[in-house]
Amino acid sequence: MIETLITSKTRIKLLLKFFLNPDNAAYLRGLETEFGESSNAIRLELNRLEKANMLNSEVVGNRKLFKVNKSHPLFIEINGIVRKYFGLDIIIDRIACRLGNLRSVYLTGNIVQGKDDPLLDLLFVGDIDRNYAFKLIEKAEKIINRKIRFTTYSEKEFKKLGFHHDKLLIWDGRQ
Repeated sequence: MIETLITSKTRIKLLLKFFLNPDNAAYLRGLETEFGESSNAIRLELNRLEKANMLNSEVVGNRKLFKVNKSHPLFIEINGIVRKYFGLDIIIDRIACRLGNLRSVYLTGNIVQGKDDPLLDLLFVGDIDRNYAFKLIEKAEKIINRKIRFTTYSEKEFKKLGFHHDKLLIWDGRQ
């Protein structure tokens, strides 16, 4: 889908990396290792995105650290496109909004790091019917063409465990 609009695979990887989770930051060499691509191709795309003011950078030591520019006029729209690319809109509409006493949904795993992955890891916080969740997830998987794996915690368990893994809040039922 997104590949027809943006022909540079490197640019797509960078947009996924930075625009899904605006807390992601990276150095060129780290991206080279993560993407398995040449530093020149990555540097070229980073420079383009920085010149367009979509990415900010700062020099830390002798390395340049890149982060998304959240104040860019297109940030919200690009974030929305990236969320749709991963199927998060379907997860919210078809799962989160239908699970009753669900308090929040977090995305975990590789995708939080901005890495494309055929597996979505979700963390549900609340008191839900797991059997009904399995049925909803099975239907959503067919729509988004990704497998979904989930874990559930009660609010009390979630607070007690102080879940420290990388996570991205994608839905909050208290709003």
